Amino acid sequence: MLTFEKYVCPATPREAYDLLQENRLATVIGGMMWLRLADRTAPLGIDLSRCGLDEIEETPDAFRIGAMVTLGQLERHERFSAATCGIFAEAVRDVVGTQFRNLATVGGSVYARMGFSDVVCALLALDAEVELEGAGVVPIIPFVERGARGDILTHVIVRKHRYQGAFESVRNAATDFSALNAAAACWQGSWHVAVGARPKKAALLTGGERTPLRRDFSPAELDAVCELAEGLDYGSDLRGTAEWRRAVAPALIRRAVRRAADKPRADKEA
Repeated sequence: MLTFEKYVCPATPREAYDLLQENRLATVIGGMMWLRLADRTAPLGIDLSRCGLDEIEETPDAFRIGAMVTLGQLERHERFSAATCGIFAEAVRDVVGTQFRNLATVGGSVYARMGFSDVVCALLALDAEVELEGAGVVPIIPFVERGARGDILTHVIVRKHRYQGAFESVRNAATDFSALNAAAACWQGSWHVAVGARPKKAALLTGGERTPLRRDFSPAELDAVCELAEGLDYGSDLRGTAEWRRAVAPALIRRAVRRAADKPRADKEA
């Protein structure tokens, strides 16, 4: 069980950041759905629940999602779902259960960068950034790769595009962690494909500075991306072996890309 020697509930993200700088061994508290399972004592718990980070703001160009917004809130947000082709709702619909998703937070899911995270895998395929108290706005790809120790994650920003997107996963049971997952989203003329639950952190395979896959790809171009997936570093755990993941990943990517390609493009002003 996780216990705290001292507990504080600051009123602003800046106050939370200053407290974290004073005590780098402090633990930042979001939804506490996974954190509470830890078996340790932390000197300080910094609760973000009063920092005003529980809203989804829409601008003409983006959605700005507060770190304390729950997975359930974002899953049910009709305008966000329409603008992103429902990829986030597809990613979280099998995460444990409705009660869990109504408590687990977007910020906690992203900041932890857990290997099994369906949330991180889905966001990697979108044009997303994280907003940190301390480091400022950072693209999600380097954040997932390196993290941001010592900063407070306040928002996830998803830029608007005319997305086509889909999420696929393989699970041993309906509400179990993904044994393997994949997300595919097309925006600005190219496909962005991410693979997660390897069980290492999710990784972007195509898009950005990675190998490009143009919107109107040929069968040979999709074959090349699937070959890249076979070269990813996979691991073994209770849900599957590295060899099994390496064999299944190409099929999962094909399914995600083809299903996304069959969807109508989202209206940027959904």
